[in-house]
Amino acid sequence: MSAQFFKYQAAGNDMIVIDPASFSPPLTAELIQRVCARHVGAGADGICYGPLPDRPHRFTMRFFNPDGSEAEKSGNGLRIFARYLWDAGYVAGKSYAISINDELVPVHVLDETAEKISLGMGRLFFDGVDEELVIGAERVRGTAVSIGNPHFVIITDDLEEIHRIGPVIENAPSFPNRTNVQMVRIIDNHTIQIEIWERGAGYTLASGTSASAATGTAVRLNHCQSPVEVRMAGGTAQVTISDDWDVVLTGGVTAVYQATLSPQTQQ
Repeated sequence: MSAQFFKYQAAGNDMIVIDPASFSPPLTAELIQRVCARHVGAGADGICYGPLPDRPHRFTMRFFNPDGSEAEKSGNGLRIFARYLWDAGYVAGKSYAISINDELVPVHVLDETAEKISLGMGRLFFDGVDEELVIGAERVRGTAVSIGNPHFVIITDDLEEIHRIGPVIENAPSFPNRTNVQMVRIIDNHTIQIEIWERGAGYTLASGTSASAATGTAVRLNHCQSPVEVRMAGGTAQVTISDDWDVVLTGGVTAVYQATLSPQTQQ
């Protein structure tokens, strides 16, 4: 059976692209966990699966967290998948669209090698702005916001707290489907620094939807104005937000390698 896969990274957020055209084994949760495992697999923050031949839109993808769960959306996953479509010769021009979770995401390639890509991420929806969240003995102020997937954003100077409080908030009863968590330091009117705890992945070097949610919260609370440079542990991205809370995310993508999964790992 064919079992080829492709690895990319976006600001240190590394993803495996699995194309059904060149990958025969069933993509089970157990296989996803083995492939994404850092020490015994290829190692990745998630899997981009597509393009899916049985869907109405030609460039449909699904995104899976390293624990095998499926996410509604991934900004860096979408950007990586957009780069894969370019590298694999699926697209002819610099503007196209990807479908994920029944949402069309416009893509714009900004250079000749698709190393810099812009995505229309959709609209931010706020559900509780700068409100107190009580989790047992913990009391945390933050903003719940969605951009197709859920986030809880905390404005603070103590970014290292992400390692302690991230998993607590991710699994809080207030979020029955779990949530992504961002801690945000305001640097200036157009710059923020964030640390990320990603649902289903844990501490993460970068995240496109996290950058979008963090920027939206900083703008909503009048700490920043669009556009905003988002500094993450793995690199930077630029987020632009319209008056209607529509988000454009721009950042880089690098191809890492392509390989074939061994028969032993497929089992």
